[in-house]
Amino acid sequence: MVAGFGLACTLGMTAATPAEAKPDIKDVQARVDGLYKDADQATENYNEARLRLAGLQQELSSLRADQQRQDAALAAVREQLRDSMLQQFEGSNLSAVGQVFVSDDPKAFLGQLSTISAYDSLQAGLYHDYSTQLDALRLRRKATEQRTADVAATEKKLAADKKAVETKLADAKQLLSKLQATQRQALLSRDTPRDQVVDVPASGRAAAAVAYAKAQLGDAYVWGATGDNAFDCSGLTMRAWGAAGVSLPHSSRAQYSSGPHVAESDLQPGDLVFFYSPISHVGIYIGNGMVLHAANPSEGVRISPLHSMPYSGAVRPG
Repeated sequence: MVAGFGLACTLGMTAATPAEAKPDIKDVQARVDGLYKDADQATENYNEARLRLAGLQQELSSLRADQQRQDAALAAVREQLRDSMLQQFEGSNLSAVGQVFVSDDPKAFLGQLSTISAYDSLQAGLYHDYSTQLDALRLRRKATEQRTADVAATEKKLAADKKAVETKLADAKQLLSKLQATQRQALLSRDTPRDQVVDVPASGRAAAAVAYAKAQLGDAYVWGATGDNAFDCSGLTMRAWGAAGVSLPHSSRAQYSSGPHVAESDLQPGDLVFFYSPISHVGIYIGNGMVLHAANPSEGVRISPLHSMPYSGAVRPG
């Protein structure tokens, strides 16, 4: 996600002992870039897991509602069976029937029916309905249990991905802190100045998306953020196209499937451009071979050359 470095100068090592040696800026830039790239990958894993968790939670809510409806349907058929049994055994010894009535377990209830000598006189249709409803409830309970387990596993993955992102970003911050202020500034002021805005006309919804993105230049990068003053890469593109009335998921990999793919030679302002393999970074093309993107915590929202990062493809939303 970090733009490639065009920095030519290096910091010479002092003649002092290795413990006193100053960090080599080329080595630091390579390590910081690597850490930011790793953080990008972990961030995408986190975003994908978060999207999956939201879907699973919605499914689980639907399954629980369906199970409640099935519970009610089963109870209704059970009452019909009880009423039928009372009618069949009216005036007789109701001890067996009474055992059925006090059974709260649907399986036990069903089993006790088969032990009653006068069962054959029960309405066969009611028994069939009860069996069918019981089987349906079992299926719903199993599905609910599976989704509950999926939610728990996804929440665990989210926590692991979050820790991975935070660790990579903390390592990058520690590396940068070892550099003197002038070295750090040289390291971070790479490629295109962040206040350079490319004025290439856009049309339709793309114009609104580009305008929103340009208004965020200089904002902070915060992983998982979607504005208003801080973004991660897919959070920025999601909000930019959201300002144009187009809904996008908060994931660069998911956004890669959000519209028709376009060739690099056909890029237009507003197109989403994607980087690395597997995809882990996204920006918005603004024309003249430039991309506006939420780069990393050190650089924030900035403009960079399209090929300052390994290019993977482009999509035209809307």
